[in-house]
Amino acid sequence: MTDAAAITVALLTPSDVDEYRRVRLRALAEHPEAFRSDVEEEAAKPMRWWAERLAPRAESHAAFVGAWTAARRLVGTAGLLLETRRKVCHTATLVGMYVTPEHAGRGIGARLLDACIDLVRAEPSVEILYLTVTSTNAGAIRLYERAGFSAYGLEPRAMRLGDRAFDKLMMALHLRSA
Repeated sequence: MTDAAAITVALLTPSDVDEYRRVRLRALAEHPEAFRSDVEEEAAKPMRWWAERLAPRAESHAAFVGAWTAARRLVGTAGLLLETRRKVCHTATLVGMYVTPEHAGRGIGARLLDACIDLVRAEPSVEILYLTVTSTNAGAIRLYERAGFSAYGLEPRAMRLGDRAFDKLMMALHLRSA
């Protein structure tokens, strides 16, 4: 068990690609109902795709943060996708939030979320941070609400896993007044 104080949250870079890929694929395998991405589809992507995902924001229009143990083991991730299209460049989306089960419940998710919010607040053009969360994930919804996110809609049957359908709760955090 790792103490949350021993965890370092930092921006991920292409040099972190192996650990990021390991954690991301674990998240998709363990919680397929939480992510729109599929573990088999992402596992088949070349390492170049994974490294490009972690490229600096100027190149990728994304930023990913990771929670690291003192032994340099990645135990959580979260990401931001920054919009570049003119009509929506005032928005960003939180994606890929995950903490390994053995490190859950220690505030690591809140630290990852805070790091993402800090990053997006540093982007002067971004006014709203969006996310979607599986509507049955009460713990994640509470975390987002504590950070100031508000629900604004429900996407019914947003995902299908076999014969099961999952709704996605749509949430937003207003970063600046209109």
